[in-house]
Amino acid sequence: MRLDHLRKEYRAGALLESRAPADPLKLFATWFARAVAQGGPDRNAMTLATADGRGRPDARTVLLKSFDAQGFVFATNYQSRKGREIEANPFATLLFYFPALEQQIRIEGRIARVSAAESDEIFMARPRGSRIGAMASPQSRVIANRKVVESRVAAITKALASVEITRPAHWGGYRVKPRVIEFWQGRENRLHDRLRYTKSPRGWTRVRLAP
Repeated sequence: MRLDHLRKEYRAGALLESRAPADPLKLFATWFARAVAQGGPDRNAMTLATADGRGRPDARTVLLKSFDAQGFVFATNYQSRKGREIEANPFATLLFYFPALEQQIRIEGRIARVSAAESDEIFMARPRGSRIGAMASPQSRVIANRKVVESRVAAITKALASVEITRPAHWGGYRVKPRVIEFWQGRENRLHDRLRYTKSPRGWTRVRLAP
């Protein structure tokens, strides 16, 4: 099946050095705010790419929980496939794609668990049903059928009906501490703008990449 008919030209904007701040976190905050303002579901969705101990890659979509100068935070089951890969190979790439703005942001860096207190805060912000789900699901493990999880949810719901649902030990947050951040702005004729920021002990340096 040919997909040539899906081609589009990118004309939404430009990314020039004269308008790009020296700190990539400021540029990220600006782009992210614009993407959120566009509306739509899962505006904080991002692709998380990891690799196992043998370098075999994997990717999935997760939700950004927070970001600051220290990094970008999401949460998951530590025993899931991504959790096991992170333990074996503590480096990751995040990819944000904002189609309405014709923009992408790639973030590369080392990844580590956030503190227990921060994980508790993330967990307690979840609806009660989602907290129970996190307790019930043996994420990424093979199960016989959906009833396995549904039965576990029912059992936990009944057992903990009158108590607060607190974070289980197998669930928590991770932070990707950025070493490289690349901003991509679609341009006409595929002559896209790409600015790459790299972190060093002296701070951030910025270069332009060919499209």
